Amino acid sequence: MFKKILLFIVTFQAILFADFTSIDADELQRLQAQNAPVIDIRTPGEWKETGVIPGSHKIMFFDERGNYNVQKFLDELYKVAPDKNKPIILVCRTASRTKVVGDFLSKQVGYKKVRDLKGGIMFGWHGKVEK
Repeated sequence: MFKKILLFIVTFQAILFADFTSIDADELQRLQAQNAPVIDIRTPGEWKETGVIPGSHKIMFFDERGNYNVQKFLDELYKVAPDKNKPIILVCRTASRTKVVGDFLSKQVGYKKVRDLKGGIMFGWHGKVEK
C-alpha cells in the first residue's frame, strides 16, 4: 500500500512540475538562439518533402505506418538533449504528433520544459527550411 501511495505522489509531482506548451515561430527562434534543441520527429519522406527548420535534429518517432520504437527515439534524444531541465522544442507536420510525444516526454520521461511548434511546420513555420 505504501508503495502505491509513493508512486502516486511521485507521478502527481511529475505532472505538476512538467511544462509542455505550444509556441509560435518567433519563440522557437528565440529559444533555439539560446541553444534549445529543435527535434523534428517526422519521417524522412516528410523531411524531404517540406524541408526542415535550420539546425533541427531529425529524430523520427512514428514511422510511415505509425509504428514507433521508444527506446531508439530516447537514445537519440538523450544525445542532443541530455538535460531534462532545459527546454526542448518538438516539430512535426501539423503539431498533432508532437502533442502525443510532448505529453509523453513531460509526464513519463521527466523533461521539464517541452515545447512544440504551434501548427507544425505546415502552418506554424514561416521561415527558411533546409532541404
